[in-house]
Amino acid sequence: MAITVRYFASLKESLEKSEDEISGSEDAPLSAKKVWQIANPEKQLPENILVAINMDYATLDDLVQDGDEVAFFPPVTGG
Repeated sequence: MAITVRYFASLKESLEKSEDEISGSEDAPLSAKKVWQIANPEKQLPENILVAINMDYATLDDLVQDGDEVAFFPPVTGG
């Protein structure tokens, strides 16, 4: 299983990277939260983080499939 992980805005700056490629076991489905933990084992998942799977808003508990793109980004504010 191959997953593309992308980071945006302040997350990209704090992690000092814009994306990762991770692989998981075909036997055990991965949640978006687990994708973060695999890609960033030394970093705590920030509070209020937003996630998208294949450009659709998702929850951290949503499952990821082979070939999916998971994006993490901070809440967006506007004025």
